[in-house]
Amino acid sequence: MARTENYKPLRLLLVLPSWVGDITMATPAMRRIRAALPGAFIGALLRPGMDQLLAGTDLVDELHVYQPHGMMATKKAAAKVRPRNYDTALLFTNSFSTALITRIAFIHRRIGYDRDTRGLLLSDRIAPPKEHKAFKLTPAVDYYWNLASRLLNEPGVDWTIHTPTSCTELPLALPSDARLELPISDADRNKANETLAAAKISSPYAVLNPGGNNPAKRWPTDRFAALADHLHRAHKLRVLINGSPAESELIDNIIARSQTTPISLPRLGNTLGALKPILAGARIMITNDTGPRHIAAAFGCPLITLFGPTDPRWTTIPVARFPDGSPTETILVADPTLPPSESANDHPERCAIEHIAQQSVHQAVESLLSRSVDPSTN
Repeated sequence: MARTENYKPLRLLLVLPSWVGDITMATPAMRRIRAALPGAFIGALLRPGMDQLLAGTDLVDELHVYQPHGMMATKKAAAKVRPRNYDTALLFTNSFSTALITRIAFIHRRIGYDRDTRGLLLSDRIAPPKEHKAFKLTPAVDYYWNLASRLLNEPGVDWTIHTPTSCTELPLALPSDARLELPISDADRNKANETLAAAKISSPYAVLNPGGNNPAKRWPTDRFAALADHLHRAHKLRVLINGSPAESELIDNIIARSQTTPISLPRLGNTLGALKPILAGARIMITNDTGPRHIAAAFGCPLITLFGPTDPRWTTIPVARFPDGSPTETILVADPTLPPSESANDHPERCAIEHIAQQSVHQAVESLLSRSVDPSTN
């Protein structure tokens, strides 16, 4: 389908990323699209479990959940969306397989980045930002925002804005009022209340998130245990430890090392949907570089994020501000002396997460808690 300056889709499919954090980072672009296309029917294609993240949202009209694995996965996913007669697909993903889904679903206009040898499957190919033949260090929120620009025939992101002057963040092209956002459904809230009641939580609490899909991104368990004790003793906070069911053993290890009584959320059967209101009500969250960080940021939860051999500038995000104007997120990196021109991804030993000292985390906790307000008092 040829592009025209006045083209507006009537039936739009958003092909969403695979991970919690990336879907959350796509929400500013999704809000922009929803506002610009008030009469369009908008669907979203996403993986199992991720529907809990967006259940009840007004960003889309329908969620299509598909199984990405198996010999017939692509064909089945295409068959699922084909009856909706989408005229346009916007791919937030970079994969060949998701582009193929939209092609065999007979969606005429298919917009996405020209990556993973999938260019021939796209009707509108967007060149990804590159520098010296490598992918340019670019925040994901701006990467997704640029996709929305192409869909809406508006000026794209000026990639030169991402000139590194810090090893912890990059300037954002997003408008100053753009935010990460996630819905909380009645089912989410009811499940969260059930979980907190089972944990006997009736006082302010903190959440720790010690997991991560890559073990190199995990701060040591003994330090999380000591942090749990510090939060309980110094700040009178009950401590909840979050993770996927597969991370239950990791959490049990932290609890066994603790001298106080932190509580395992997966052992209580907590869900991804219920995690949203739990984080919205937390005094503070301390997390590795993983998806729940973005959920906490979406609800303005005071947040400390620990980065080892992954560069935090790929995931620079807009965050809420305290009354004094300071950000509600503190980023701690393994090597704050790393020159801005270098990437932590290229220095796994120098930027090993073990280099983040216990005292540095405790100091960040003191600073954030001194500026935050207990959500239960509002």
